[in-house]
Amino acid sequence: MSERDSNRRLVAILRGITPAETEAVVEGLIEAGFDAIEIPLNSPTPFESIRLAAAVAARQGGPARLIGAGTVLSPDDVDRVRDNGGNLIVAPNVDRAVISRALDLGLTMMPGVMTPTEALAAIDAGARDLKIFPASLLGPAGIAAMLAVLPDGIRLYAVGGVGADDFAAYADAGVHGFSLGSSLFKPGHEPADVAANAVICMKAMRRIHGGG
Repeated sequence: MSERDSNRRLVAILRGITPAETEAVVEGLIEAGFDAIEIPLNSPTPFESIRLAAAVAARQGGPARLIGAGTVLSPDDVDRVRDNGGNLIVAPNVDRAVISRALDLGLTMMPGVMTPTEALAAIDAGARDLKIFPASLLGPAGIAAMLAVLPDGIRLYAVGGVGADDFAAYADAGVHGFSLGSSLFKPGHEPADVAANAVICMKAMRRIHGGG
């Protein structure tokens, strides 16, 4: 697996981040190798933070990055994310209207699922990247069992109660990637501390896929 592919397999969740924190934190994440960053909409003034994050990603150059929102619950919010430069939509649930709007706009869509029924409903709506949340309740064995009934080509991201030490077990079960929240960022953390956490996580991902 290429280093660039590793970078897309980890999604940073910046829940609670403020616009004042956004630029420095996002710069550190990108320097550590992260190419996917999610700012949940229950954060303070999230659309302003998304706009700032997208601007940082553009200034940093390099490949196209996934910058966008989590906890997206309505098609109107999908539009607002796109209008503020975002291209990633993450939802806690399976809402066909949200999935359809995101895909119609050419955005990367990642709905949240917990059961095979939810996963198959999301796939039927057009999603190909699924967020398993909370992953720790299913564990690697539960996720492997779910994957056995899903179509080929579906990418599962484990979210919730999963850190760098868990990557190998989940990857062996077929998980494509991980979204990282409190193990990576908490409001008020110094940007340097967030960047250090990001480096640890990225090295762990690359090790399990032969990238270093």
